[in-house]
Amino acid sequence: MDNVLEINPHDCTATVQPGVRNIAISEQAAAYGLYFAPDPSSQIACSIGGNFAENSGGLHCLKYGLTINNVLSAKVVLAHGEQIEIGQKCMQQNGYDLLAMLIGSEGLLGVVTEITVKLIPRAFVEKVILAGFSSVTEAADCVGAIISHGLIPAGLEMMDKAVINVVEDYVPCGYPRDAAAMIICEVDGCEEEAQEQVDWIQKIMYQHRATSLKVSQNDAERQQMWLGRKSAFPATGLTSPDYYCLDGTIPRRHIGKVLERIQELSNHYGLRVVNVFHAGDGNLHPLILYDESVPGELESCEELGGEILQACVQVGGTISGEHGIGLEKIDQMCYQFSAVELAQFRTLKQAFDPLNIMNPEKHIPTLHRCAEFGAMHVHRHGKQHKHADIPRF
Repeated sequence: MDNVLEINPHDCTATVQPGVRNIAISEQAAAYGLYFAPDPSSQIACSIGGNFAENSGGLHCLKYGLTINNVLSAKVVLAHGEQIEIGQKCMQQNGYDLLAMLIGSEGLLGVVTEITVKLIPRAFVEKVILAGFSSVTEAADCVGAIISHGLIPAGLEMMDKAVINVVEDYVPCGYPRDAAAMIICEVDGCEEEAQEQVDWIQKIMYQHRATSLKVSQNDAERQQMWLGRKSAFPATGLTSPDYYCLDGTIPRRHIGKVLERIQELSNHYGLRVVNVFHAGDGNLHPLILYDESVPGELESCEELGGEILQACVQVGGTISGEHGIGLEKIDQMCYQFSAVELAQFRTLKQAFDPLNIMNPEKHIPTLHRCAEFGAMHVHRHGKQHKHADIPRF
């Protein structure tokens, strides 16, 4: 199940099996000047089926959307063995949007066997702007200012000082080592459009006290600037025996506030947390560094991770942007959603999978589990979040 079945340059689509690697779609479409926009940092290894299951995004999802915005149709085998095709291989669709419901459902509702995705033309010009800032708050405020000015970059990423220096040690990219935080901003379009965006964004960055600023002068330099960001996870892995990657999403205006809260929690648990993430989308990817060989450290790491995700919910965010729920975040589902909302999730699951044979016990917590989580939360914090007010059945 790992074949590219068709590249259709006239309709700008690709039909693939779920085991196809994300980057392989763009590699085969390149001959036609096309590519598949969602590009997770793991795109050389991750599969399009996995992207479908978790609604993955990537470095360029700010402008071009997540998986859900780039899939036209899919063939799905239901729990009783029947195959259906949802969506259409054209832009217009009718009836209930079952495709949107299946994307991100983590295999709870059906098994995907074939996917047709949108391809888009490669922009004439792509330029990257690197900007360093003396504080995380200034960098976070700059992110919001860029978008509030009506500019939608192709990508808008942020890295803190710890990650900047780790990456520069791993693969030198010219990142500002003295900066407390750094923004990587990519714009694209025709030459005039791209240059106009660069001019505006540089002006906004300087208004927000950027301490350094660099613009790529050619494509090789642009790719080198992105190389560090794409290498951030393996580079961080060399600095710690283990790390735990989280994935919460928040409104952009709260980036600075939540990063400060993460630092407070890091100090409280005595575990380092470094940050590299999709700032334009408010999709955080905190990396908690720990050593599983130290008794109790894994448990502390998991507890810290749960607190970070709850901090995301408290400012109006979610516990996942693209990594999914599975079993790892199932307790935090009790924190984000009410008992009524969770009951609706179970009703939907029952309609597609009445025997509960597809990824059972994942993603959707039981009422009993939520009751236990609510009691634990009250014991630990002395108060109960409104969504943890679960009836005891």
